[in-house]
Amino acid sequence: MTHSLSPRLPRGRLLRTTLLLATGTVAVVALAACGSGSTPESSPSAASPSATPGSTSDATQTPGPTATPTPTAAGTPVTFTCDQVLTLDDVYAFNPSYGTAPGFEPTIAAGQTAAEYQGLNCGLLNQSSDGTIEVSVTQPNDVLLSQLKNDAISSSQIVPTYGTPPAVEGYFSAAGGIGVAQVFTSTYWITVGSSEFVEPGDAESLVSAAIANLQ
Repeated sequence: MTHSLSPRLPRGRLLRTTLLLATGTVAVVALAACGSGSTPESSPSAASPSATPGSTSDATQTPGPTATPTPTAAGTPVTFTCDQVLTLDDVYAFNPSYGTAPGFEPTIAAGQTAAEYQGLNCGLLNQSSDGTIEVSVTQPNDVLLSQLKNDAISSSQIVPTYGTPPAVEGYFSAAGGIGVAQVFTSTYWITVGSSEFVEPGDAESLVSAAIANLQ
């Protein structure tokens, strides 16, 4: 009998060797699959950018200071009528020749200022000489009152006989042939002007009557 030169392996040992080779091949394939697979998903914390500190969406809006309106000169409408400011008896006691001036419009600056600030303007007409007395009443606010008093102090002389300060402050001025008496009470600015007023005493009775009627 002829014997082969290559050694023969026992059957059991050959089977175990074949199984080991097959297992090693499967492991190599599995490792290759893991190395060539897709990249693991990024973590949510790494993918999402964090909010920038101090961004406008997070910042608290602080309102700025509210501007305080600057007070302006103004007047409140006067509710008196002309015959309440100076009654017929007051006018007659001053001079019986005077009566109401129809269609009166103020011509002196004091009356025009009164009209601008919702004041009352009244006119008295001398039936004999056609002379006119202009009477105005204004109810100023504090700003306008301060302006009017400053004007009176700078352009007029103080008249203590018109009333007792501080309840009543009286002034008189004459310019351009027109004499104007003006008084300030706690509420009103009263003016009386005419070409017939040469000195403070000429308007005193009308001023006193108007002050009393406006109490």
